[in-house]
Amino acid sequence: MKRFGILSLIVLAIASFTFQSQAPEAALSPYGPKEALVYRLHYGFVNAGEARIEVDPTLYLINNKVCYKTAVIGSTTGTFDLAMHVRDQWISYIDTATNIPQRSMRDIVENSYRLKEMVMFDYTNKKANVIRESGKELKKSTAAYVISSNLQDIVSGAYYLRTLDYSKMAVGTNITMKAFFEDKLYDFTVRYAGKDRVKTSHGVINAIKIQPVMPDNEMFDGGNSIRMWLSDDANKIPVKIEADMFVGKVEVELKSFSGLKHPIVFTKK
Repeated sequence: MKRFGILSLIVLAIASFTFQSQAPEAALSPYGPKEALVYRLHYGFVNAGEARIEVDPTLYLINNKVCYKTAVIGSTTGTFDLAMHVRDQWISYIDTATNIPQRSMRDIVENSYRLKEMVMFDYTNKKANVIRESGKELKKSTAAYVISSNLQDIVSGAYYLRTLDYSKMAVGTNITMKAFFEDKLYDFTVRYAGKDRVKTSHGVINAIKIQPVMPDNEMFDGGNSIRMWLSDDANKIPVKIEADMFVGKVEVELKSFSGLKHPIVFTKK
């Protein structure tokens, strides 16, 4: 992995749950155009940043596939912004029929680090064609990598996670998955950890708890270092995330939501 700010690590953490090789049934579709989710990032008692996860209201034609344009936009805030200045945008064009990404993009500003990237997926020839501009001078490079037919990228994975039917899984079930990121295919394992009740700023909600089985790395502390809770309803939106990272415990909470495809219910208890 290359350089990441805290918000980028959280995006990566979210996506680490999500890569499975089979397309979901259309009936399970939990999101649609105009959905917008805003999250607040806490590092200890400090409000460290915000992230917005959204679906563009316009549909796009990529590789002759009708696609949602989905995005994760993150920035550090307040005093945390002085120590680690982050302005990141991650975009994925996702086939509305299969939930498989057709193109992905990154625009990364993290202190002095700068990256612009476009990945064009060519599933016919099993290639990911990548254009990158990096460094202060945004030096341009191109490359092609071998990929499999069905995969996910960072952002599409976060949406794909929401299409899985957890009611058919036993607690402790592991799911094997593949994803393309930066320059290679990765294998991930995700564990379904059962049902839970989660307290949020909007109230208490029934939730689905999931955890990636993390490999040894310098970013996260231990194999069960990330916990994520999805609303246990037709939306399956992330309502809470916890990550034990090298900088300490990071928490992500749902600040606001709009344009949900299905009703969502929070209670007082």
